[in-house]
Amino acid sequence: MDNKEKGMDGRTLRSILTRQKLLDAALDLFYEAGFEKTTITQIIKRAKTGYGTAYVHFNGKDDILIMLMENVMREFLEMAETPFFPASKEEAKKLVLKQVTAFLKMAESNKKIMKVFSEAIGLSPSVNSKWNEIREANIHFITKDITFAQNAGLARTDLKAELVARFWFFANENYQWDIVHETNTASLEEIAMTLTTMYIDGLYLNK
Repeated sequence: MDNKEKGMDGRTLRSILTRQKLLDAALDLFYEAGFEKTTITQIIKRAKTGYGTAYVHFNGKDDILIMLMENVMREFLEMAETPFFPASKEEAKKLVLKQVTAFLKMAESNKKIMKVFSEAIGLSPSVNSKWNEIREANIHFITKDITFAQNAGLARTDLKAELVARFWFFANENYQWDIVHETNTASLEEIAMTLTTMYIDGLYLNK
């Protein structure tokens, strides 16, 4: 490796480290003061970076929050992408229950940062747009699962797959926020079973 390549590698590493310092500083401040009260100036000072350097990586605190959101929600999307090829209604129920339980548990384990997301979604158009993008990605994968079940003769075909998918995601999302804000009175397991039973019995055929 020549000196030029070594220099480029060094710059790349410094860039990655600076970016991470900004993300870590922002996360600490969001936890301490909330999204609205945190300023980009505070983030830059906490990260001990220059303004010019910081703005090379992010346009502002909204941009930083979106990156944090993408990092957390990647796990949710990976779960949504899990292969779904049930051979029966009973198998579909087991798979869906597993997915719903995992979805709600992820919300519970990420409660602290999800509260920040909830605040930011209501304040920042760009963060709200990113959340809608994540929501649509989830709905896309759910639609694929429903379409598979319909084509396999397991689910009703008189219902439009995408509309059902939207209903299903919004129901799960609603309980996700209840768990994040600790407003639910039922256990996570009870919520998951109730959601799954209503969904499966409403969509799948008794075969």
